[in-house]
Amino acid sequence: MHSLAQLQKQQVGLRLPVYLVEQIDEFTKEYNLNRTDIIIESIKSYMAEQEAQELYRNFDASCKELREVLDDPKKAKELQTIEEFLDEL
Repeated sequence: MHSLAQLQKQQVGLRLPVYLVEQIDEFTKEYNLNRTDIIIESIKSYMAEQEAQELYRNFDASCKELREVLDDPKKAKELQTIEEFLDEL
């Protein structure tokens, strides 16, 4: 949850390619939104996607590490409990 101070808007200047501005303007007409709303939602969507990809990358790396441990009997014997195993990951 964001604080009220974080929800305040700050003006930011940016330059966009003409074709993107045209696409945004089409959305403003079609969905009765303004450019700011469309850009905000686009950035939020992009950020959420990046966070999800990072989560999947971390999960994938953890699975690969788990596979390495399970495939190495010496490492598997060293880890006596699930807590020790999770700490190792």
